[in-house]
Amino acid sequence: MNRLQGKYILITGGSQGLGRQLAMSFAEEGAAGVSIIARRSEYLDEVRRRIKEVNPDTDALVIEADLSKQEDIERAMAMTLHQFNGRLDVLVNNASAIGPSPMPYLIDYPLEDFHYVINTNLVAPFILIKKALPAMVEKGGSIINVTSDAGAIGYPGWGAYGISKFGIEGMTQTWAAELEGSGVRVNYVDPGNMNTAMHRAAEPDEDPSRWADPAKVTGVFIHLASDDSKNVNGKRFRAQEEDWGVRRRRRRRGVRGTITKEREERKDKEEEEDFIPHDRFRDKRR
Repeated sequence: MNRLQGKYILITGGSQGLGRQLAMSFAEEGAAGVSIIARRSEYLDEVRRRIKEVNPDTDALVIEADLSKQEDIERAMAMTLHQFNGRLDVLVNNASAIGPSPMPYLIDYPLEDFHYVINTNLVAPFILIKKALPAMVEKGGSIINVTSDAGAIGYPGWGAYGISKFGIEGMTQTWAAELEGSGVRVNYVDPGNMNTAMHRAAEPDEDPSRWADPAKVTGVFIHLASDDSKNVNGKRFRAQEEDWGVRRRRRRRGVRGTITKEREERKDKEEEEDFIPHDRFRDKRR
């Protein structure tokens, strides 16, 4: 397959669940290097071993770090860029903290837990994107933020986690608008219900056998990490839906069934996002 041949990738929350599966899938697709950031060193070592089994040529770097702490974020990014000789093509902001379990209503939510969840789920991706951009702007790159339906609908009891995902969605749209034309694209993916340790902790009364295996939702991430998506920016994807939940544009046709150029151009203009590139990236337009 080799859709990610030669690419260097950083995944947060890569020791278990979706992140672990993405690390192996990216290696299988020929990634030159995969850096994994997570809190549990024992799980990290196992993921590194699995990566090397899938693709011995993939440079597998594992970093134990707490993404609620800025110093850990900066250390992890510095280690990644050093290992990959300053290269970074893909950043996947996957790490999430669920908070207290069972999750309390906001009225009872401990402030310390609230800070921890927001710092891990929202502030960390913001810092990581800022730190990754100098390495990405030169040759272009892909940033993929992981969201949830709890980031689009406010569910009772989902507390700081849901609020952080609302923030991820807004932040993704803002980064995408500011980076339009820079060669760096920013998109977000809702992987849907998956059978992971975090999801089982969040909904202990539900039947996890009804949830998807993380291996079944990696297709959209591979697409967004590859050059196939180099013109895709600011889009929300649903990994478990047909066409990943992205509505395809209907092609307008003339009286003989062929595409009318004038109509197609007018339609493209109507659907074009009103992006305003940030001044810092105007010189990097492609």
